[in-house]
Amino acid sequence: MTEVDIRKGMPPVKLTREEFERRYRRRFVDPVFAPLERELAVIVAAAWDAYSNSRKAPLTRRAGPGFSDPDYEIAVDWLAAREAILQAQRRHDDTAATPRILLINGSARSEHTCPGEMSKTWRLVKLAERLLVEMGMGVDILDLSRLTSEFGKQIHPCKSCVSTSMALCHWPCSCYPNYSLGQTDDWMNEIYPLWVAAHGIMIVSPVHWYHAPTALKAMIDRLVCADGGNPDPSSTHGKKAAEAKTLELSGWPYPRHLAGRHFGIVVHGDSVGAETLRRSLADWLTDMGLISAGGMAESEGYIGYMEPYATSHQALDQDEAFQQEVRNVAQALGNAVKLHRSGKLENPGNGLVDPDPK
Repeated sequence: MTEVDIRKGMPPVKLTREEFERRYRRRFVDPVFAPLERELAVIVAAAWDAYSNSRKAPLTRRAGPGFSDPDYEIAVDWLAAREAILQAQRRHDDTAATPRILLINGSARSEHTCPGEMSKTWRLVKLAERLLVEMGMGVDILDLSRLTSEFGKQIHPCKSCVSTSMALCHWPCSCYPNYSLGQTDDWMNEIYPLWVAAHGIMIVSPVHWYHAPTALKAMIDRLVCADGGNPDPSSTHGKKAAEAKTLELSGWPYPRHLAGRHFGIVVHGDSVGAETLRRSLADWLTDMGLISAGGMAESEGYIGYMEPYATSHQALDQDEAFQQEVRNVAQALGNAVKLHRSGKLENPGNGLVDPDPK
């Protein structure tokens, strides 16, 4: 077996007490906090204690039965996220339940903050929702614009644990919350169950500089744990890299936790890049074991091509062909889910073994 080694050598990031307090107090610059100086001093001292002692997960309990080390103290936040995923999987597997579509608004634009106007993407999402509901689907809308407009909604960046070892990337992600670093309010623990419960995923997104918008890309990166992630953090005793590498090198099965769900994609732009993003999204979803609902379920196009941004909503009003393309994507996805649920549409790749699952 390959020898396990851990590479280190990056510059330190630990703050001094003075720098920590300076940064922590930045969130209280509003004069309304001025009369609360005594209380703030106590809070800053408590926060420093958590930070300096690296208490990432202050609330834990024994992992219990079903884990490789039942005595391992595991974060209660992670256990709650795991239970939500297990419940979602049971809903997904209930053949008597209404089939569900997760409809994702990939735009960060919102009327509730800058720029003060809804996105065209949101309008397209609502077009798809109406059609899917008419088809008898249960629809959950994941509106990623809430990251920019709603207090307490964050998707923290992926730390790339998978690049150290697939076994170190836990399903669901155990990197957050990290209370000692103030990395809380992570939305992903609510997002994971939405993906798990869904029978179909439809992503509607604009293109930003040839790429996915920041909000969508943040979610994509944090879904890496669904593609081969380790459902048992006690097997690596948290984030112990050496244990994870040893476990991976002993033979890792790369479980695809979202495999078998169908997907549809709509990407729109105003000048360039829509084709590139649509292909990237399709490749990503396919790599996770999701199944395209077919050529009519993958669409890209341009609204108000090379016209002023200021008239883009009017351009969408007039572009009835693109609106119909969005409905087609929704209908193709809904049809695929219905056929699959009735046993009339089988994955032709069932039973085939990927010789290189990474």
